[in-house]
Amino acid sequence: MINKSLKYYILALAILFGLSPFANSIYANINEFSTLSLAPNNDADDEEEDDEDDEDDEEDDEDEEDEEEEGDEEDENDEENDSIANDNEEIIITDKDGHEDIIEVPGGMAIDFDELVNQYNAQQYLQTDTTCRMSNENPEYPQEVYMDRLKRMPTAIEMPWNEVVQKFIDRYTGRLRRSVTFMLGASNFYMPIFEQALEVYGLPLELKYLPVIESALNPNAVSPVGAGGLWQFMNATGKRYGLKINSMIDERRDAVKSSYAAAHYLSDLYNIFGDWSLVIAAYNCGPGNINKAIQRAGGKRDYWEIYPYLPSETRGYVPAFIAANYVMTYYCEHNICPMLTKLPVQTDTIMLYKNLHFEQISQVLGIDIKELRTLNPQYRRDIVTGYSEPTDLRLPVDYISKFIEMEDSIFAYDVSDLMKRDLVDVNDGPGYTARKPVTRKYTRSTKRVTKARKRGRSAKVRASKKRKTKAKAKVSKKRKARKAPAKKRTSKKRRR
Repeated sequence: MINKSLKYYILALAILFGLSPFANSIYANINEFSTLSLAPNNDADDEEEDDEDDEDDEEDDEDEEDEEEEGDEEDENDEENDSIANDNEEIIITDKDGHEDIIEVPGGMAIDFDELVNQYNAQQYLQTDTTCRMSNENPEYPQEVYMDRLKRMPTAIEMPWNEVVQKFIDRYTGRLRRSVTFMLGASNFYMPIFEQALEVYGLPLELKYLPVIESALNPNAVSPVGAGGLWQFMNATGKRYGLKINSMIDERRDAVKSSYAAAHYLSDLYNIFGDWSLVIAAYNCGPGNINKAIQRAGGKRDYWEIYPYLPSETRGYVPAFIAANYVMTYYCEHNICPMLTKLPVQTDTIMLYKNLHFEQISQVLGIDIKELRTLNPQYRRDIVTGYSEPTDLRLPVDYISKFIEMEDSIFAYDVSDLMKRDLVDVNDGPGYTARKPVTRKYTRSTKRVTKARKRGRSAKVRASKKRKTKAKAKVSKKRKARKAPAKKRTSKKRRR
């Protein structure tokens, strides 16, 4: 019994430290010592133990094979995930000659559904329609049906059909079905804001679906190149159209302000190109790239003519815009149920002239800090910067009067650990030793250098004095030379 328990103990240690192939030899060496000191050896027990060792070694080999198979499966799963990620970000178009054209999808089509529904607005005001009895299957229709539906949409912007547009329609009605359900529900929040801004600038209202393909109606979306907000403004473009962007504020996330800035930008682009398809393309890649494509296409100013000369994402941008208009109009025909929307509470703004942290408002008024962030997404660090300039804070209407009544308590609530300090004291305690002033010690070498410098300076002074005296001598000689003939002439006249 002692030998058998020792055997199991040695085997367990060998497996733990990866020495299972040497377990038998280790046990044999220890067993010799045990036979001398403890008890006589039992051959039958040894045979049984050897059989058990063989079985354990076989089990270890099987475990290693299983681990290798699991590793291969993990590698295959990683490859599948990479291919799925690429499929989410690309669409492949095959032309008549069999050539493949890889088109990058706009950023809004690559945002994950889980990221959308985890927003505060989605959790508070959106919910799945459990009463929807539609099948989850996406029906297929002939080409003529899609053409007829696009033609029936009341839009000022041209909405043609082609194979590229069809690919994007299939993507929205197929793989992105759940995202479309979210965007249909969230459109109740944002579409009135977009339409109002477009109306002010006299633009076609179908442009309200640009944020669908840009950000999937996620106000906090940020692209890999740094574009942000619902309309995905780049930093420089946002500042050019009046949006404040710094370390504390990013008004690209403000639905109202960014919508008016986007409408202004689209209006300027239309004044440049005079064609809405080119305007939409320029919104994606900039007017400079559109002008280059027009030049390469021989001066043609049609989006579908300059299509081959556009960047990869822009080649799919206008088709994605057409597909977004289609799916947001004909979602019922593809068995897509919008998420149910509860109307959010009415809000109003109040002007602040001091810095204020969201935590102060939340603790004193009892409002959820997540709701404050959702209503004021432009404040990056939960701080309203009122000291810089008067700044607006958006609150539910019910909290406006409470804020005014308890304003002193709100500002007095201490969150010093969350705010920047206005004044700090320097630690000059016992452990602090002031630095002694440095006194310059002159050695012989430094004295020589200083003397040499002085000699050099005095030499320069003497040289400059010599130059000045020479110059004065030359001037005096010239003056004398000029005066000499005059004296001679006067003397001759006197003689006459």
